[in-house]
Order: sequence, then C-alpha cells, then structure tokens
Amino acid sequence: MFDIGFSELVVIGVVALIVIGPERLPKVARTAGHLYGRLQRYVSTVKSDISREIQLDEIRRAGQSFKESVESAASGVEQQATVVDDFLRNEASNVTQAVTASEAERQAPAAEPAMKPIETEQTLQQSLPLDEPDQNARRAPTAVVETARSESAGKSA
Repeated sequence: MFDIGFSELVVIGVVALIVIGPERLPKVARTAGHLYGRLQRYVSTVKSDISREIQLDEIRRAGQSFKESVESAASGVEQQATVVDDFLRNEASNVTQAVTASEAERQAPAAEPAMKPIETEQTLQQSLPLDEPDQNARRAPTAVVETARSESAGKSA
C-alpha cells in the first residue's frame, strides 16, 4: 500500500520522540497500535463482506439459470403433453366414429344372411380358472373340455 522503508520509519520515530517527548511516546505508540489493529480488523471485515456479497451474487445467478432451465424443461414437457393429449383425443374420436358406424351397420338390415361359423371341438376355446395357478398345474383341464363338449352337443341337438 504505502512504500515506506526502514529508514523512513526511523525518521518518523525520531521526529515523534522530539515532538511528543519521551514521557508520552509509549502511550502514543500504544494508542497508534490499537488504532492500526482496529483499521486492520475493519479492512478484513469489509473484505469478507465483499467476498460474501460476490458469492451470494454468484449463487443468485446460478439459481436464476437453474430456474430458467427448469422452466424451459417444464414448457417442453407441457408441449409434449399437449401433443399426446391431442393425439389421444383424435384417436378417441376415431374410435367413437368407428363404434357409431359399427352400430349403424348392425341396425341396418343385411342384404345377405350372415354366415355362422362352424363350431368344432378345435374352435371352442377352453376357459381355465386363472385365479388358482397352482391347482391348474396339478389337475388336468378335462372337466373344462367336457363342459365345452356338452355345451356344443346341447347346441347341435
């Protein structure tokens, strides 16, 4: 800060000794030391406050950039959700139109008689109780097949 060498300090000390006098010089030196210590503490406090403010400013900037990135990601997600929502609405309307058209075809009298599928033992589906998988493994599904056979025999009779 100041460019004061040893020779300048000796000159200042000699002048202070002559001006102040030998009786009051120790008290003045002690007071000057206390003031110099206070000045150093004040300067260090100001430096730490400045560095703390700089760090807080950096944290604020980082928080702001993080907030902006989160907002941009959220807007991207909202856009994608809107696209998916529109797609699902279109598909739902297509399904509704198909169901409406199918119901209209059922209600309209058919020009040709509908063909009935031929039911055989191979085309009948077996219904297996899936609630109890362990019991299905132990017993054969013969009872279900016999039930299906008896139902088909009752239909054909």
